[in-house]
Amino acid sequence: MGNGIGGHQTAMHHFDIAAAAEQSADFRRVLWTGEHAQLVIMTIPPAGEIGEEVHPDTDQVLSFVSGIGEARVGGETKPVTQGDLVVVPAGTRHNFVNTGPLPLVLYTVYAPPEHAPGTVHRTREEAQEAERSGLDQPPAS
Repeated sequence: MGNGIGGHQTAMHHFDIAAAAEQSADFRRVLWTGEHAQLVIMTIPPAGEIGEEVHPDTDQVLSFVSGIGEARVGGETKPVTQGDLVVVPAGTRHNFVNTGPLPLVLYTVYAPPEHAPGTVHRTREEAQEAERSGLDQPPAS
């Protein structure tokens, strides 16, 4: 089946996001990478955060599965919880912070892909090191 890079996909990919989140407490796990978009699940521990960042050429849509937190996007701050959806246009500074006692679980769609296909980062620190070292690069378009 593959990850979709370099070829035309004809197979449906179905994910039970809640089950995927329960199976893994990884900070970041790439579930699927296509030619134009990428699906990633994230688990932010209590008092943790994604970390302030900007994706210059990538739009991002985040859907919150469980927990409570704050969305900090483009200078605005709003609370987020299960069922909320936040859009971050390319070039917009953003961060998502867990403000609750339980993990903040979300999935996000990057368009175009932002991470290497199959990426798994157990912690935020591991993710930052992979990005700094160049190990976590999106597929070439």
